[in-house]
Amino acid sequence: MPTDHDRPADQDTDAGAQRTPGLRQLRQIFDRRAAQFCDVAFLPREIAQRMHERLQYIKLQPARVLDAGCGAGEDIDALRARFAQATVYGVDLSRPMLGAAHLSGCGGADAACGQPAPVGGWRRLLPAALRHLVPDRAQPRDRVQADFGALPFAPERFDLLWSNLALQWHARPDLVFPEWQRVLKTGGLLMFSTLGPDTLRELRGAWAVADGGAAQHVLDFVDMHDFGDMLVASGFEIPVMDMETLTITYSSAQSLLADVRRWGAMPPQGARRGDARADVSRGLISRGTYRRLLDALEAQRQPDGTIPLTFEVVYGHAWKAVARVTPEGHGIVRIDEIGHMSRGARRTSS
Repeated sequence: MPTDHDRPADQDTDAGAQRTPGLRQLRQIFDRRAAQFCDVAFLPREIAQRMHERLQYIKLQPARVLDAGCGAGEDIDALRARFAQATVYGVDLSRPMLGAAHLSGCGGADAACGQPAPVGGWRRLLPAALRHLVPDRAQPRDRVQADFGALPFAPERFDLLWSNLALQWHARPDLVFPEWQRVLKTGGLLMFSTLGPDTLRELRGAWAVADGGAAQHVLDFVDMHDFGDMLVASGFEIPVMDMETLTITYSSAQSLLADVRRWGAMPPQGARRGDARADVSRGLISRGTYRRLLDALEAQRQPDGTIPLTFEVVYGHAWKAVARVTPEGHGIVRIDEIGHMSRGARRTSS
């Protein structure tokens, strides 16, 4: 793969650390949960379908496509089916998730979702925590383990950058957009989905009742309008943002908490694994707090007997704008604009 810079995939950033886990911690979370992620893959699959519906109204024939935060790889397959002429690459922070993509993803009954790909060669002798630092020659070259905020690709490489329900995990989306802009060709399209601040509001409220807000147990999510501002500041133009609210219902508070754990929506502080029931046995939260959490969720049961869980889904797309300044900050004037500028100057001086 062509590279033009080398930044470690597990480097944590200070800013935004209260909103999401650091990258090292995030990789560990999804490494552990890859084997269970297909149990909750219905949500990204539904959102991917809605993204494809939006894509129908955009004329685009990309030669290279990047799926940033590809997870188990189902979107890669769908993008290849849609753009048969394109080469589609996938990037994910978690190797076990990429292993699931390598073996077949979360597709049919025979899918090997979450089963880690075999560790080949002398990499198997390394501690698991260090294997991500050494390239795996058995892994397909179109699947790359990396932080999608520090991509190992040369500038202007892709015509379409696609990201489905991944951006919310990154602590610094304001730094991710400039990186995505860097690898897109001028006029290339960014299309993404993420989660907004009303996501998991029922669980956030239940935790506030359970422990009085003593700790942050649910991730915070960025507002749609802030994403739009970030896009413009990062060199994108004509950003289009919209959102919708989806509600998933559960028969029990325990099943709701289990799904949230499998999604990986764990806290940046406090409970180590984001599993409230397991945290009781570890002494991280008291039995009384856990009981109050369950009671607070039960209190939200609807007339039909189910407990709701809200997801505010944010959709965005934008085009990489023509550069107006050089990397050194010097202004760029297109040749076809010089005549207009000269005529404008003569009219002003007359």
